[in-house]
Amino acid sequence: INFVACQLFALLAAFWFRIYLSPSHASSAVRHAFATLFGIYFAVFCFGWYSIHLFVLVMMNYGIMNMASIPNIHRYSFVVAMGYLTLCHISRIYIFHYGILTTDFSGPLMIITQKITTLACQLHDGIGRQAEELTAEQNRLAVKSRPSLLEYLSYLLNFMSIIAGPCSNYKDYIAFIEGRHVHMKLLEVNWKQKGYDRLPDPSPTGAVMYKLCITLVSLILFLTLTKNFPMAYIIDNEFLDKTPFLTRLGYLYVVTQAAKPKYYFAWTLADAVNNAAGYGFSGVDERGTFRWDLLSNLNIWNIETATSFKMYIENWNIQTAAWLKRVCYDRAPWYPTALTFILSALWHGIYPGYYFTFLTGILITLAARAIRNNCRHYFLSSVPLKIAYDIVTWVVTQLAVCYTVAPFVMLAVEPTIKFYKSVYFHMHILSILVLLLLPIRPQTHSLRRSQNQAMMNSVKSK
Repeated sequence: INFVACQLFALLAAFWFRIYLSPSHASSAVRHAFATLFGIYFAVFCFGWYSIHLFVLVMMNYGIMNMASIPNIHRYSFVVAMGYLTLCHISRIYIFHYGILTTDFSGPLMIITQKITTLACQLHDGIGRQAEELTAEQNRLAVKSRPSLLEYLSYLLNFMSIIAGPCSNYKDYIAFIEGRHVHMKLLEVNWKQKGYDRLPDPSPTGAVMYKLCITLVSLILFLTLTKNFPMAYIIDNEFLDKTPFLTRLGYLYVVTQAAKPKYYFAWTLADAVNNAAGYGFSGVDERGTFRWDLLSNLNIWNIETATSFKMYIENWNIQTAAWLKRVCYDRAPWYPTALTFILSALWHGIYPGYYFTFLTGILITLAARAIRNNCRHYFLSSVPLKIAYDIVTWVVTQLAVCYTVAPFVMLAVEPTIKFYKSVYFHMHILSILVLLLLPIRPQTHSLRRSQNQAMMNSVKSK
């Protein structure tokens, strides 16, 4: 109730913020202060004294950001933020015994951890590295100077994202506060060729209304489907004894679908709050439509129609995937896929089920990549073959995701092992066989990084 009340109030505050505290009516300092104070109020209202953990972590890392050397700022910030988050996760198992606190502060703490490490890495890129060492994206997002205390607090604790995120890039947030956010995106289009005398003024109202409709539908589905199809039923002894294997797989798909609406609800509502404040404009698509998906955390259509494990992951919790890529995958000296999955598990918490999910995810990702690289081109020669390939890969992808995420919901070791035994560890076995039988194309992470850098240098020279 606290969560929904805060987000609905934040939605109203966001509309007011966009209209009455727009950059043309208020200075950047006023906008920063308002966003920060309301964010702190929401945190205290929602989480009570537990909110002290948010403020302690924020201030500890502000000290690191101002005192640590630039070459090490991203390392120190990462260790402190992830260490503090992990200690809080540990308390949920050994103190609260797998229970979820009535006022569970770990969600906002996870978002703040993302923002702290994102800012530290981008500050390191902007001050501690040469432009030639960076990828195009790292160059674009690099922060050239340490933020002030007000800017820092506003970025981490603003009312639009304090409750449910999402994580955004520091430069995008500052551009939004200063009123440059939409303008920068509009300048990427030649509006004179489209018949405009001046830059248009896109309104987020349509996008907000659309996302609120998705939020309402998701809430209805959550209140009906989720309660009627509990994940625990797939390991019920009577169910396992009386239900054939294929029927169990079908029911696994159903209960996984029933678990999604709460995520659709929370993430889409959070996206709508940011859009209502005027934040989240991402440009114009090929049809000339204004897009407000810069901060979107999911693409429901792409999730439900995904024909590969990679496509599914890229459209689920999008901003977290982007964070993992920027702070881990792009910077890992070796085994980037494995390290990224491990960091994702650690960030989510220390429940054993998380590690079953993400370690299984590593195996299935590598197997799916091997199948795609070795087999897909054989099915592109004709339309019927391509359609058949897409149907088969959709079914396999959806079942693979269900198989992988079941422990994420179960949390503990015993039900996870019981579940995997009941389905004969089939995805693990199939993935291992694929990796043993199909050749893996050798292309190391460092080689891809060198190729990207060579391409950047070539573009710059031209």
